[in-house]
Amino acid sequence: MMRAFTMTVRLWAMVSLAFVLADFAQAQTKPSADLIVTNAKIWTVDKTRPHAEALAVLGERIVAVGSAAEVDTWHGPQTKVLDAQGKLLLPGFNDAHVHFVDGGDHLSAVQLKDAASPQEFARRIADRVKTTAKGEWIVGGDWDEQRWTPANLPNKELIDPATPDTPVWVNRYDGHESLANSVTLRLANITSKTGDPAGGQIVRDAQGNPTGVLRDSAQELVNKVMPPMTAAHRLRAIHQALDHAASLGVTSVQDMNPSYDDVKVYAELQEEGALTVRIYAAPMETGWKDQAKLGIRRAFGTPFLRMGAVKGYADGSLGSETAYFFDAYTDAPNSHGLLSDEMHPVSAMQQRLRGADAAGLQLCVHAIGDRAISMTLDMFAQIEKTNGKRDRRWRIEHSQHMAAKDFARYARLGVIASVQPYHAIDDGRWAESRIGPDRIRRTYAFRTFLDNGVRLAFGTDWSVAPLNPMLGLYAAVTRATLDGKNPNGWVPEQKLNITEAIEAYTMGSAYAEFQDKEKGSITPGKLADFVILSDDIFKIPPAAIKNVKVEATYLGGKLVYGGLE
Repeated sequence: MMRAFTMTVRLWAMVSLAFVLADFAQAQTKPSADLIVTNAKIWTVDKTRPHAEALAVLGERIVAVGSAAEVDTWHGPQTKVLDAQGKLLLPGFNDAHVHFVDGGDHLSAVQLKDAASPQEFARRIADRVKTTAKGEWIVGGDWDEQRWTPANLPNKELIDPATPDTPVWVNRYDGHESLANSVTLRLANITSKTGDPAGGQIVRDAQGNPTGVLRDSAQELVNKVMPPMTAAHRLRAIHQALDHAASLGVTSVQDMNPSYDDVKVYAELQEEGALTVRIYAAPMETGWKDQAKLGIRRAFGTPFLRMGAVKGYADGSLGSETAYFFDAYTDAPNSHGLLSDEMHPVSAMQQRLRGADAAGLQLCVHAIGDRAISMTLDMFAQIEKTNGKRDRRWRIEHSQHMAAKDFARYARLGVIASVQPYHAIDDGRWAESRIGPDRIRRTYAFRTFLDNGVRLAFGTDWSVAPLNPMLGLYAAVTRATLDGKNPNGWVPEQKLNITEAIEAYTMGSAYAEFQDKEKGSITPGKLADFVILSDDIFKIPPAAIKNVKVEATYLGGKLVYGGLE
């Protein structure tokens, strides 16, 4: 009996030792995290676990999210631990609509957006002439005549005296009209006899002479005679854009209308490990065959650089009175706006988009006026009828001024509203005088989109608007116009709450580029792109969101901006 008992004890001891050895072996073989972030207030944007206090990163991906105790099991001898000091941690922001190289270039260009008068506008250009080398052009600007009283467009006479030998080509902040001085008009051979191109307009004085302002496709008359951007200039602009994005917590961008020269530099920087932002490039739809003949389909590429989308234009902009509407402009009763040159004829645009879709490319179409939006939906519906149903994630970029009948069509066709909230608080200063009180109710209609089951993807249209996501979130939740005249919100029924706004800036934008399984939330398995903010935007007054700073930006688990002491 005693012998049997002793054998039993020995057997249990051997079994226990086996379990201990197995646990030890597992502890030895389980990889340790490279980084653990603890003592954080994490809003994951993952509905299965919205809140957490810690996360672990192995390589470039998140491997654990949860309580400090749960995540600490990934702690090893080489693990770096970051104390987030109780600060708010969010997924990295994904800007669904930028012009990345232009944005970087504008950071060092002449700054005209806040010029409060024509005289200040002219003075800044005159100052720029003093530092501009002979033969170089003065470009950029982002002027806004709505800041002036009266809000008249600038003209060449305003700047000619200070620029007798320097070409000037400065754009309105929406990019849909630009001002040329007399030197530039001569280089482009634009005279009173030059006709308006399809989809564009040469603004003229009472005698029929060009004032210097060119709208939409008419801008190409100047663009084609401009000296091309040098390789060094392009690289400098991209580095400026990368640094600026990282400083604002922007970890992904969707670059609209990049040139292939831009993409080439992105690829070179990726090889060097120098990309600090993930890029999805969408060149012009007119060149869709360039991607199709290589077999490139939507979201093709690496986590850092992908292609597979094309971007087209249906119309212009509200600020330039070239957005295309069913009804005439309130302040210009003879004008409904302009269809873009790509829409002349519409059948050609339809054919190109159908071909691009058949090749598996994602379609992104700029449409701002209600009629341009409706025509784009018509084209999408026809493409679906011809090419069949599938997961396309069509996008209408801007989606600004809606016809009431079309909200349901977005949902039915699965069209994403790729929107820029900052435009609402900017345009809200003057938009009602341009299109009247009825259409205003369906302008930047973020709430109505969500109520109709339409997905939102947030962006900025940088450099048209600031790249700072805090300004976008502030705009979406307050709709307080920049002139201070609508502190309780312009068309306040279209406000979002902060949770909805963050989701549109993270998961919404990730979905819009077919990357919702890879990023957009703090979820195990996803890329470790996250930001730590100076303030808790869930708790501070909405009006204070615009002042919140990014204290640290991480891309793939690597610090690319800032840091906590």
